[in-house]
Amino acid sequence: MRIPFLRNVRRAAVAAATALSLTTLAACGGSSGSGDDATSLEMWTFKQTHVGALRNAAAEFKKQTGISVKIEAYTPDDAYTTKVQSAAKTGDLPDVLEVHSDGEDRVFGAAGLVSDLSGDFKGAWSDRVQQPVRQSGLVTDQRFKDAQPDTAKDHGIEKGARYSVPLTVGTFGIVYANKKMLAEAGITEPPADWAEFLAALKATTAKNPRTGGLALGLKVQSTGLNWVLQPLAFSQLGQQGYENLFGKDKNADFASPDGIKVLSLYDQLTPYWMPGTQTLTIDQADQAFAQGKSAFNVGGTFTLAFLQQNGMNPDEVFAFGLPSPKDGAVPDRALGPLALTGLSLTATSGQPDNAKKWMEFLSRQKVAATFAKDASDVPATELGADSVTVLGPTLAAMVDSFKGTPANTYDPSRGNEFRAPGYEQDDAGAILADLTPLKQQSVEETAQKLRELNASYWAAVQ
Repeated sequence: MRIPFLRNVRRAAVAAATALSLTTLAACGGSSGSGDDATSLEMWTFKQTHVGALRNAAAEFKKQTGISVKIEAYTPDDAYTTKVQSAAKTGDLPDVLEVHSDGEDRVFGAAGLVSDLSGDFKGAWSDRVQQPVRQSGLVTDQRFKDAQPDTAKDHGIEKGARYSVPLTVGTFGIVYANKKMLAEAGITEPPADWAEFLAALKATTAKNPRTGGLALGLKVQSTGLNWVLQPLAFSQLGQQGYENLFGKDKNADFASPDGIKVLSLYDQLTPYWMPGTQTLTIDQADQAFAQGKSAFNVGGTFTLAFLQQNGMNPDEVFAFGLPSPKDGAVPDRALGPLALTGLSLTATSGQPDNAKKWMEFLSRQKVAATFAKDASDVPATELGADSVTVLGPTLAAMVDSFKGTPANTYDPSRGNEFRAPGYEQDDAGAILADLTPLKQQSVEETAQKLRELNASYWAAVQ
């Protein structure tokens, strides 16, 4: 299941910490799941869509090295956590785990389940990975500081340690459009800006009022905020103006003229939501789009594989970053990539050197490109200028959405120091849902409620 990235990290970390309670598991010892065969490794993943791609890579790895890698998937995430818990207690962990980046990896590291890779991820291996995510898996000074309270789920991590290396990257705020449905409405190219996006929605909805609209899993309340409003606000106001929306200054918050402008832009989507979208989970919204129940769908780079799994050919869709207002502060906004999944070496692996060879092999450009095509996912490896040829137009278009400068890139992994400590995005998301699609509050009423919410968080700090 795909859930908003930041919540995904927190949930994975909490689930892992709660299920495992692992302060002594590292002492349990035992051997890895690969047994005594010195040329056989085992790897587990929680992503079914990665299994085929990893097995294909493993076949090539065996040809080149003579080392076999057995790939097993345990889904959904809760089942994966339970499997890791059970194996940790009995000493039957595999050699390599695919993990949720920057959350689950640190929890496992704090528990002593996975090894420190800081001395290995360097040189050519590190240089292959996209620069924005090279620190993923690393315990930076700030991450170490955040882990000091006894209540922290990753309490016990070591400063400077690296508990995973990046495997896949992505972002949210990616719009998918059904090419056939757009063509029937006279549209043959993806919209270039916000006005064109609204015009395209108007055209497809006019063509078919029930299936021409926009899907988004708004039952998960933070999706509208994270995947649409925030990148839209960054485009309209720029980095500082966007950050000011969450601050203490009433001249710049959501109830200010800038805030009203952003909320008014967001409200322009109201006539075009797919019927019932507020009742759909993210998976259900994606499935509805794959079934032709909407012309557009908002998700992330990770959505493409799920659409394909549900019978949709990637060539049947346009994929593009959420369009920006042409007259906004950042009309050419890019979307910053996030590390989504990584690879961790288990502390009980009997073949750590071979396991590291496998992990490094997956980062090689040719291998990563083949993995991307097989999994319909974006690898952490930088694929170079010929990515369109390598990936095909749909995946390449999503990778293109990452290409920007620090000044024009909306980076959802940026620190939250501009928000009050304790800020809960679901609370803001619930307020936004009353604006659109529910139409229970006006823009001005929504703005005032968001102002009051922000003020309550700041007051709690004082």
